[in-house]
Amino acid sequence: MISFTVNGRKRAYKGPPFKRLIDVLREDFGLTGTKEGCGEGECGACTVLVDRKPVTSCLVPVCQMEGRRIETVESLGREQRLGPLQSSFLEHGGAQCGFCTPGVLMTASVLPKSTAGDPLAIRRALSGHLCRCTGYQTIVESVAKAPRPKPRSRKR
Repeated sequence: MISFTVNGRKRAYKGPPFKRLIDVLREDFGLTGTKEGCGEGECGACTVLVDRKPVTSCLVPVCQMEGRRIETVESLGREQRLGPLQSSFLEHGGAQCGFCTPGVLMTASVLPKSTAGDPLAIRRALSGHLCRCTGYQTIVESVAKAPRPKPRSRKR
């Protein structure tokens, strides 16, 4: 059994250890927001966060996830209540067909605050994502215009 956390919830997977993470997320856990584009790690559509770092889930065997923390696009908001980044994509046209959007959102969700409003830095950070619809400008604008979460105050 392989144990890890997905979107804040402890999960256990019993099955082939070399099954791809994307397949476990979609088929075994029903988290279909993560999309498969190329299946070769080239397009970025399947990007999820593993311990807060973007990872192409089509290349990772689930056996490498023991004890790790995974976040999928479902962690960013709900259909009835979108997160700030998702709302910005909706407002500024960052998604068209939407196929690349989950992976882009996951990478954008962990961009350092220093990239906010810097189109070149945003483009660099998102360079591993292929989009065939938008020409990238609206994606960059959506990321740049998304409200940044306020820093959490530390309790002493």
